[in-house]
Amino acid sequence: MTTAEYPARTLRIGTRSSPLALAQTDMVVAALREHVPDLVAETVPVTTEADLWQGDLAQLGGKGLYTKQIDAMLQAGAVDMAVHCVKDVPGDVPLPRGLVFAAYMERPDVRDVLLFPEGSGYRTLADLPPGAVILSSAVRRKAQILRARPDLEVVRVRGAVGSRLEKLDGAKQIDVHADGMVLAAAGLARLGIERPGYVLSMDEMLPAVGAGVLGLECRQGDPATAALLEKINHPRTQREVTAERVLLHNLRGHCNSPIAGYCTTEPDGQLSLRGMVFDREGSKFANAMLWNEHRQDPATLGARVAAELLRQGAREIIAGIPH
Repeated sequence: MTTAEYPARTLRIGTRSSPLALAQTDMVVAALREHVPDLVAETVPVTTEADLWQGDLAQLGGKGLYTKQIDAMLQAGAVDMAVHCVKDVPGDVPLPRGLVFAAYMERPDVRDVLLFPEGSGYRTLADLPPGAVILSSAVRRKAQILRARPDLEVVRVRGAVGSRLEKLDGAKQIDVHADGMVLAAAGLARLGIERPGYVLSMDEMLPAVGAGVLGLECRQGDPATAALLEKINHPRTQREVTAERVLLHNLRGHCNSPIAGYCTTEPDGQLSLRGMVFDREGSKFANAMLWNEHRQDPATLGARVAAELLRQGAREIIAGIPH
């Protein structure tokens, strides 16, 4: 694709202003320039309400505030596309009017990593003594840590990845002494942060729906931008994310609902989808894993797994968690 095929205009890209979001946007621009080498792109960073708020996101209106302001700019024509972490896109409501995901970037390693303070002698989750403090911002992570180790304490921490690591190492003051912190392996890799840690298995920590995936959003009425973004769409990731997001939508969870879901493509092309719903302490949970038999479409697989979780009492678990 050349600029003769894409309008000779600057591609304005809306994104959050965090170092990780900017690094991810640079990745997208680099991928696009493999198809349009002389593409002119302008990053439009936005510090969202959710980025400014240091308390519980549920008190502010939920994770959707990471995307709401950028989506409004896209609708208004202030930017031509948006780069979103799919895990931050609400699953219980439709996309804003006139917007569509034109592409999904290939998903990297979705596992979470348990990091320890510099100089710590701990190496695994099992090494931590009773009462040890783990820092995490996600209710999903808290529930699964406590499911495995109910004797630990999980304390909420927010902010950019670099700021969180400073809190872990004691370079930034917090109210507790931290013994560990859970972060996404993909985020650390995208920031170029190399730090030893304990990689949590899928049985120990099932990821969030859409974990690791960058969704590229544009206006339905902008076919040129949609065609450009489709050049870097990863079909396998798109299928997997579709199954996961239908699962999330059918569960109708809110931002305080510990819900995990992960779809993978087997070597023979068959999809498998595992979903879990927890209470906040991880003591109650529903767990289901199904395959898309007879090559059912991804949306049908997502609906089937959601139905099985609801049969196991997922609705009651979600209803029992305060918004």
